[in-house]
Formats: sequence, structure tokens, C-alpha cells
Amino acid sequence: MVFYGTALLAGCLFAGLAIGQIIGSAFGIESDIGGVGIAMLLLIGTTTWLSRRGRWAPTCAPGVQYWGDIYIPIVVAMAASQNVRGALVGGGLALAAGIASVALAFGTVALLIRRFGREAS
Repeated sequence: MVFYGTALLAGCLFAGLAIGQIIGSAFGIESDIGGVGIAMLLLIGTTTWLSRRGRWAPTCAPGVQYWGDIYIPIVVAMAASQNVRGALVGGGLALAAGIASVALAFGTVALLIRRFGREAS
């Protein structure tokens, strides 16, 4: 059953990367845009959907859990392979985009906590 969880993860990854390529093509970029993130959202949605319908066997979870445990090191390795020198040379826009995205994420979390934080307690 561990293999079923891993197979589900692989299917979500392939679908996410394909969607990321389509989004990249739509913006005229010959690269994947957000494919791994889309894959993780698909995996979360799929496992939730299967669980609610009673079709997600607890024995499938270790296959997904294993890859979830090594997800962070994979992302770190992917980030390390990026062109850091190019980002530093052309840094102004990259720095502004990074600061803006972090500020937007913090603001979104604050809004969600204000909206839903009291209900969850």
C-alpha cells in the first residue's frame, strides 16, 4: 500500500509539472511556473477528497509521508542550483519582488488569523 501513496504523489507531480509548463507557456516563458507547488496542492486536495469518501487507506499514508519528509531537502537543493550570481547582479528587482511576496504572505496570514483564528479555538 505504500506504493499506492507514492504512485499518487508521482501522478500529482506529473500533473503539477504539466500545468506549470502550460502556465509558463501562457506567459511566454520556456520554464515551469509553480509546478511543484501545484503538485503539492493537488496531492493535498486528492488525499482529502479520497479520505472524505472513505477510499484513502491508512496504509497508503507512509508512501506520501516518506516523500513529505524529504521534500524540504529537495527544495533546498533546487534553490541551491539556481543562478545566485545572476540574481545578485540584477538584484534590485529580485529583492523588491522577494520583499513584496513575503509582505503579502505575512499580510494574508494575519487576515486569515483574524478571520478564522477565533473560530478554530
